[in-house]
Amino acid sequence: MPVKKDIDIPVVEEVYVAAEKVYNESFKVEEWNAYLINNRDETIEMALIVSKGYDDEKQTSVIRHKLEKLPSKSFAKIEFLQEEVLKLNNQFQVTFFAGGKMFEKKYIFRKNSVNEKALREIPIIPNRGILAE
Repeated sequence: MPVKKDIDIPVVEEVYVAAEKVYNESFKVEEWNAYLINNRDETIEMALIVSKGYDDEKQTSVIRHKLEKLPSKSFAKIEFLQEEVLKLNNQFQVTFFAGGKMFEKKYIFRKNSVNEKALREIPIIPNRGILAE
């Protein structure tokens, strides 16, 4: 019987998940939002993002997002991050296609890691934010 070869999924580079605090004009409050950043030199296509919050005792609902295309050197909002959810680990499983290949990576914001003290310069987004691990 022939041996099956493992599927070759290349290493994700220059694609990030970041959190940024922004002012919501509609509700007149500052809020945290998660963004997908494409710092690659090519468009990424059919980005599928599955997010959830969790710790040893709690787990949120799983939320799924899809971006048809994310051009090179750009970013797009994934979702609003509620304060209560920031007390949990927040995982973003990202799968996308680029250059005819499939890429996949798991990004995590550890619980309580999204806060004002952790703000840093991040790729593409002009404001300071926090990159997921």
